[in-house]
Formats: sequence, structure tokens, C-alpha cells
Amino acid sequence: MPRTTIYFASDAHLGARFHEDSRAVERRLVRWLDSIKDSAIAVWFLGDMFDYWYEYKYVVPKGFTRFLGKVAELADSGVEIHFLTGNHDVWMFDYLPTELGATVHDGPVTIDLLGRRFFLGHGDEVDDRSRAFQLMRRLFRNRFCQWLYAGIHPRWTFGFALGWSLSSRKSGLKKEAQEFEGESSEYLVQFAKHYLKSHPDINFFLFGHRHIMLDLMLSRTCRLLIAGDWMRHFSYIAWDGNQLYLDQFEAE
Repeated sequence: MPRTTIYFASDAHLGARFHEDSRAVERRLVRWLDSIKDSAIAVWFLGDMFDYWYEYKYVVPKGFTRFLGKVAELADSGVEIHFLTGNHDVWMFDYLPTELGATVHDGPVTIDLLGRRFFLGHGDEVDDRSRAFQLMRRLFRNRFCQWLYAGIHPRWTFGFALGWSLSSRKSGLKKEAQEFEGESSEYLVQFAKHYLKSHPDINFFLFGHRHIMLDLMLSRTCRLLIAGDWMRHFSYIAWDGNQLYLDQFEAE
């Protein structure tokens, strides 16, 4: 059977303490990957597949065995695997490329896929709603700050990061999952419209980060899609060279 389709997914936040059943989320994601293994040319993960990921030289996060094993299986069978770093799993270095053969992208990617031009990003890159968020993002990506952080024992960093994520979500401080309130209030839409003025060759903007499902025409030749998540929507985007669509994976 020929491979025909490129898939996109984001925001599983695997390992997060706020999941009611983290293992169930991982199993459902693995079932979806298994269902597309024969048709997939490539799978692009658009960020925050892990709630926290930090690679020390000899240490990586515990868990995710089923997910990583299935991704490795797909890669071994010839499926291209791409990870975009998100704001939760920004510290991906050489482990996934070495162990899985995946390509890691630290930032947005503009690429031609099956005859159309895509702008792919997690979405936090253009999140301008909070100066504090932008400051934290710069600190997290600063090589010197990463070096300092790596000097702290994993026993403390992993617990701190997961606890911070849980506290942030419970307190309602996260703005990522606010419902869509129209084009004028959606910063990803505003960014795409502005970017499109100087890059009219873009056919599709694809983002994660916002935890909403959105498919919006920006112009006669350009659409923007936000991929939802694997927490509430269990959603993904598929592109076969003719149709680009946003769908949900139903539980069995």
C-alpha cells in the first residue's frame, strides 16, 4: 500500500500531573499512530507532546515508553518523524534524533509538502499576550541558562517543573486554552495575516499551543489551522496533497 498522507498533531502533554489518567492519554495516542502507520509519509509533532522534557548528557525523562516505542517503529518503517519544540518540551537536544531518527526543529519551519507551502510552528513563538511569558521563553532558550539549569540534580528539576505545570493549570494562569473569540482577538490569526503580506506564497499555517480546533480561511489561497490537543479533543491534521483536514481520533 503506498504512503499518501502527512499527519500533524500537538499538545499531548504526556506525563502531566493534571491528566486524570496519563497512561490512557498515551495509549490513545499510540493507537492513533498505529492506525496511520501504513498511510503516513511523515508525522509532524507541533510541540508540547511532553509536559516536561529536559535532556541531561546521560539522563532523559522517565516514562513515555509506549509513545517513544511506537514512534521508533514508524521511523524504522520509513516514516519521517519531526518534532517542533514547544514551550513545555523546549529542551530537546540529540536524544530523539539519535535514538529514533527524528528531526527536531527549534522554531518555526517553512517547507513545501506535497506541492504546497506550509508555515509550521508551535505557536508560542508569536504569543505576545504576556511580557512575562516572552521573558521566560527567552530564558528557557538561552544557552547559558540551560547550562546553569543542567547543573541542578534531576531529582529537583523534574519535580519542580511538573509541579509548576500543575499549579499553573489549576490556578487558571495559563492562557493557552482560551476559547476562540474571533479573528481580531486571536494572536495566531493576526500573526498569520501580517506574515502573509510579505510571504504571499504560504498556503497553510499550522499551529498547536492554543488547545483549540480551528480551520480558518485567511485568503483565497491560504488557510490557518490550529491542531487542538490530545487532552480534550484528541485531534490531528492530515494532508494528502489534495485535501487538508482537521479531525478527531475516536476512542475504541
